[in-house]
Amino acid sequence: MKPTRLIDKTWFRYIINTIAVLLAFGLLVLLTGPTGEGGLLNKYMSQIFIPMGINIILAVSLNLTAGFLGQLPLGHAGFMSVGAYAAALFSIHTDFPKAISFPLSLIVGGIVAAIFGILIGLPALRLKGDYLAIITLGFGEIIRVIILNIPKITGGAYGLKGIPKDTTVISTFVCVVITLFLIHALIKSRHGRAIISIREDEIASEASGIPTTYYKVTTFSFSAFFAGIAGGLYAHFIGVLDPAEFGFMRSVEILVMVVLGGMGSIIGSVVAAGALTVLPEVLRGFSEYRMVVYSLLLIVVMVFKPSGLFGRYDFSLCGAASDIAKAIKKLTHRNKLGIHEEAGK
Repeated sequence: MKPTRLIDKTWFRYIINTIAVLLAFGLLVLLTGPTGEGGLLNKYMSQIFIPMGINIILAVSLNLTAGFLGQLPLGHAGFMSVGAYAAALFSIHTDFPKAISFPLSLIVGGIVAAIFGILIGLPALRLKGDYLAIITLGFGEIIRVIILNIPKITGGAYGLKGIPKDTTVISTFVCVVITLFLIHALIKSRHGRAIISIREDEIASEASGIPTTYYKVTTFSFSAFFAGIAGGLYAHFIGVLDPAEFGFMRSVEILVMVVLGGMGSIIGSVVAAGALTVLPEVLRGFSEYRMVVYSLLLIVVMVFKPSGLFGRYDFSLCGAASDIAKAIKKLTHRNKLGIHEEAGK
């Protein structure tokens, strides 16, 4: 009869992760202050955490499609723009209190982006590789052109103004945690295994009875949903939306974060998005050369680590705690053996 465990492994993992999130939250409040001011960092440094969090959401959500599903879309900025404008218009044209309006606007932005993800995904995901990249790039540009040509709704080329600046460091942190949790839970579920099987061999997956079209479109729309959330955060952080901010280069920037961190690694996307957000700010003192240094670093990493910084590795706090416990147990066992050998002599 197996001995009963005091704490189930699943619950132990949840407890470890919850403690880690609370510690990270406490450290963030210490650095930035409860309202983004009054912490150890000045206001400028504190505000960097917001674009960093937005980029993390974008990179992790794109990694869901590019890394885990094995498709290569180049229109992620299009879903971000749809979410940004939908969230901004909701906030501008509703009279709800801030505590209700802001979360609702993010959800509206995510849902509208997910709907566009389904509409685009149904025809686009019939293609693969370069063809998929080209058609998603085309859809991203179509969305941007439509935004430009409906000035009565979106402000057109002049931009959409009057958006309340409700995004804070704390709200961004909460959205990042929720995004990471939901995407990690999806990948570790049976649905996640089906998604990964499509990446490894789509024909074999379909022959095994996995509805590949369903999973491809669902994953694509799920990815678009979180891009819409990131767009909503961005809109309420900047306060003014310019369609030029959501062009082709924005999609490439997000893809670079995914490739640099590792296709299929959530922790890789988090680290790469954080590093590529902070690096240009660190190099701002070398304004003439900072983009050259930035580009060279990317080239060096791609030459010497083409699979990305983390490859397909995903860090697990529970696994790390287990490894540390095993190492301590092994070291203690060796020390006991050494003591017994010394006593024998």
